[in-house]
Parts: sequence; C-alpha cells; structure tokens
Amino acid sequence: MKKLYIETLGCQMNKSDSERIAGILSQFGYEETQIEKDADLLIINTCSIRQLSTDKAYSKLGVWGKRKKTNPALKIAICGCVAQQDKEKVRQRAPYVDLVFGTHNIYELPELIKQIENDEKICAIRNKPVVCNQNDFKIIRKDSVNAWIPIIEGCNNFCTYCVVPFTRGRERSRHPEEIIQEAKNIINEGFKEITLLGQNVDSYGKDLKNEKITLANLLRELNKLQGEFRIRFVTSYPSDITDDLINAVEECDKVCKYFHIPMQSGNSHILEEMNRHYTKQQYYEIVKKIRQRFPLVTITSDFIAGFPGETEEEFQDTLNAMEELELDYSNTAAYSPRVFTKAGKMTDKFIPENIKSERLERLNEKNREVCLKSNEKFIGKTLKVLIENQTEKEGVITLNSRADNNKIVHFSDSSKKIGDFAKVKITKAQTWCLYGEPVE
Repeated sequence: MKKLYIETLGCQMNKSDSERIAGILSQFGYEETQIEKDADLLIINTCSIRQLSTDKAYSKLGVWGKRKKTNPALKIAICGCVAQQDKEKVRQRAPYVDLVFGTHNIYELPELIKQIENDEKICAIRNKPVVCNQNDFKIIRKDSVNAWIPIIEGCNNFCTYCVVPFTRGRERSRHPEEIIQEAKNIINEGFKEITLLGQNVDSYGKDLKNEKITLANLLRELNKLQGEFRIRFVTSYPSDITDDLINAVEECDKVCKYFHIPMQSGNSHILEEMNRHYTKQQYYEIVKKIRQRFPLVTITSDFIAGFPGETEEEFQDTLNAMEELELDYSNTAAYSPRVFTKAGKMTDKFIPENIKSERLERLNEKNREVCLKSNEKFIGKTLKVLIENQTEKEGVITLNSRADNNKIVHFSDSSKKIGDFAKVKITKAQTWCLYGEPVE
C-alpha cells in the first residue's frame, strides 16, 4: 500500500470531504498515515474564507515543494476552495504541484490519480459537480463517536463578503433516500452522533422542487431510525429557519436542541450592505421564538468586525446584540477581502487594519463575557452528555463530553467509556466548558 497524508484546513464540510477522499483512495492502493514524512502522496484540502487560510495553504505547499526536491517521486495535490478559486494559478505559483482538483470533482479522483502516477501534471477544475451516488464510495471517518453527512452543498445568497458561492457553487441537495441510507450505515458502524452539514443547511430540498423534501421532514425520517444516537445540523441561515423546522426539533427526541445561526452584524444597515436577507429585529425575533420553545437550548453565532464602511456606532450594535441575545458562543473574525466578492471591491470603504484588530479584540472580550454568563446558568442543572474522549493527568481520568445543546462537559466516572451517554449534574462553570458529577 502506498501512504497518503491529508492536511485539512477550514470547515466541517472540508473535513467530511477529506474523509471521503481517504475512502476513495483506499480502494486504489493508498493507506492513510498521520506521519507526513512517510507519505507517497500529500494532499492539502484548503479553505479560502479568509486570506489567512489561503496563505496557510500556500505556505504548506512551499514546505512540501522543498521536500520534493530530495524525493522527486513524491506526489503533491491541492483541493478544496483555494484550488477551485485559483485553478491554474496554483501551478503558476507552485509548479511542483502534480494535481489541482476542486470541490466539484472529488469523485473523479481514481482517474486523476492514475494520471499523476504516470507523471502527468493535472489541473482538473469543474464548474459543475460530478453526478454520482456518494454511497457508492467508501468513507474513512476519523472520529469514533461523531459522523458528518453533507446533505446540501453550495450557496445561493451571495453575501457581499463571502466567496462560498464561487468556490462551492449554487445550492445542491442530496436526495433523502441517499442521506437516510448513509445514516443507517453510520449507526450500524457504531457512531452515536450524526451531524447534517450544509453551507445553508435549512435550505435543504429547495432545489429538488418537492415541497415534502425539507430539513424538517428529513429530521423526522432520521429520528425514526432504530438505535441510541442523536442528530445535529449546521449551519442555519436566519431567515430560512421555519416554524416547521422548530416544530420538528421539538418533536424529535434524537434531534439536539442546538442552533448555529450566524448573525454577522448587529446593525441592520451593515446587514443590508452584507446582502444578508434579514434585519436586526428579525434575527432577534427568531432567537426569541427558539428560546421560548427550548429552555436549555444553546444558540451560537458568527460575527465579522470591521466590515467595509462600518462605523464605531454600528460596531457597538454588534457588541450589544451579542449580550442582549445572550448568545452562548460566537465565532469571530476581522473582515478579510475575498476575490470575486462585491465587498472586496469596496476599497474606498476599507477599515484600517489597526481599527479592525482593535474591534476584533473587543468582540472577543465580549464573547468571553457572554460565554461565561451562559455557562453559569447551567450550574445545578442536569444535562445528558455523550462521552467523546478522555484525558489522564496524575492518574485521574477525565471524561470529555458534549451535551445535547453542544456544551462541553468534563466529569469523572469509572463506569463510563467513550461512546457512552451519561447524565451529569453541573457543579462548575468556566468560560469555554462546564464541570459536573455523574447522576445515577
């Protein structure tokens, strides 16, 4: 067997793609290794959501290029969003790369690998995805407890700061039968948590032109499957969260009471400039509706600091929103201009780097503050958790788990192991996690 090493940057969708790449190549003579220097084939699966991610990808290629000078037989490939975005420019910048393939042609890999093994240099970028049943290909999942299922890929929203529609394409939903079969396989393999993935996961089914195919109905069907497991879904677009979806989360006992709903800005004018299809008030109403239905729900979000033209007062609205909404956690980033995007051309409105950095620092401080407040609310409450892994220090084993609402919970219990569910009474809260004691 030849050795394959994959380095994955970016989102859960990229991580899921890497599992599928490893599975496909395992059927063609490649065994995955975690030791980079042992590999015959190096693949970097890239993210281009921010410039830092793109820079990381090219930096890693540079390291690999030096290695190839002493080992000419080494094969190097790049895939993911940077590959889809830059195409032939990748090999202009890194001529030692053997294969450039995009987000749409993972399932062409067997043929592409044959070509580079014959010493061809290939740039294989499609504008439309290869049509196939993904269940026909093996998947090598990294985690022993959690499994990802992409159910929809791409985005139709064209937010002015975001490159995803250009790198992942328009929304494309998988057929429910294919998703349900993959879920059955996952459960039979012993996984205890399934996460449904999509750039806009609650847009699932719209492109299939069948009013019965929705995320809400998919959750209901998956909830019927036998076995002790639970279901998550990410990422939600605020205005696509329907009453029926909220009803389905309430009805389905296996569906986690957790919503990740990026707001991006707490100011309606900036949201309009971002081409987000909701106002500040509409987002507040969505959060209020969800919290009224689920007392222990966790709602997380994303925010951008320093969007072009953002004033100090508009940024202050974002800080206020994070606190007023009592968000449980938020991913934060300073605005990063991206190629192809409308905001990337607003150069006359760009915020100076020092101001963006200062705003991001304040945003992170507010995030830490509201996260701690959120966690403190759970002291004294009992949560059902899934044990994901364990650590040992000075002979004491700590079980690291995740609650239904996505809170990280640490506790000790010699009767439990990885993959078990447990009930834990929370006794202590820190900024990023909870501690507790097992409940009989």
